[in-house]
Amino acid sequence: MKKIIYIVAVLVALGAIGYTLMNNKKEMAATAAIAERKSESIPVALTTPKVGAVDKSFTAQGNFIPEQDLTLLSETQGQVLKIYKQNGDRVKAGEMLAQVDAQLLRAELVRAQANYTKSKRDLERFENLAEGDAITKRQLEDARLGFSNAEAALITAKKRLADASIKAPISGRINEKFIEVGSYLSPGTKLFNIVNVDNLKMNVKVPESQVGLIRDGQKVQIKADAVGGETFEGTVKAIAAKGDNSLNYNVELQVSNPSDNPLKAGMYGTAYFEVADQRKALLIEREAIVGSLQNPQVFVVNNGSAFLKDIKVGGTQGNKVEVTGGLEAGDKVVQSGQINLKNGTKVTVL
Repeated sequence: MKKIIYIVAVLVALGAIGYTLMNNKKEMAATAAIAERKSESIPVALTTPKVGAVDKSFTAQGNFIPEQDLTLLSETQGQVLKIYKQNGDRVKAGEMLAQVDAQLLRAELVRAQANYTKSKRDLERFENLAEGDAITKRQLEDARLGFSNAEAALITAKKRLADASIKAPISGRINEKFIEVGSYLSPGTKLFNIVNVDNLKMNVKVPESQVGLIRDGQKVQIKADAVGGETFEGTVKAIAAKGDNSLNYNVELQVSNPSDNPLKAGMYGTAYFEVADQRKALLIEREAIVGSLQNPQVFVVNNGSAFLKDIKVGGTQGNKVEVTGGLEAGDKVVQSGQINLKNGTKVTVL
């Protein structure tokens, strides 16, 4: 009898354990389903563009352009005997860069000089004979034509010999060398690329709402992040008389590069135009912008999903950026959490 009771008790216990495990399994499945549903959405923090007062001072971005950028081409033909400058070397206008074999050119110059001297003497003799009517006018004309041809040949021979000594047409630095000793040149062969960065230019785009605030000769502060955020002084040199299709106007700035040339052509810079006045503007946190200010985008939340949207921006005000197009006050914009988002991703607002 005791044995039967023991067996029954064991069966009851096993049944209770099984029931408990089954309930736990259902709860775990339910929890997993909830977690799965939650994992479909990405947690984000939102912000909204707001109208605020900002200085009329504004910034514009652009790249530094060399004042002079020249690719020197060969005007002669022959073998390169010497190269005097290498990549990175500083050169002055008129300084020797390379020497081409000029032996045949010198011989050509000697012949041209001899023909010129002979033609000049012949012309002088014919002119004396013509005074005494000893020769015809046609003979005198032929002598003058011969002298002109000899003079032209001499000028050409001198120019060809001079071209064999390749000299820098501008001052600057050798950015790239295209030839080596032993190279054979033909007219039009690339020789050197010379870049002058002592003075730089910077072209920026300014919208119509701000271009009227700029004047020729205005001083502008320019910051270059690539050189530790150092600030340089620029001057407005030209303002476009016509805007592009987006009503942005090209403004050319001139920037003086210090003697050690810390600024390089192609570097990115931000120009600050100071204006002593204020205006109303739509502002948003810089953190909300995806990517750079050159191609700004934001994620706008609508019906629980985030959608990537192109916007237009103006200047910056501390950690705020002026929005000039693409957003309205009150739009729900993702401020943080964008790194996990794609266009159309479902989001959960923190």
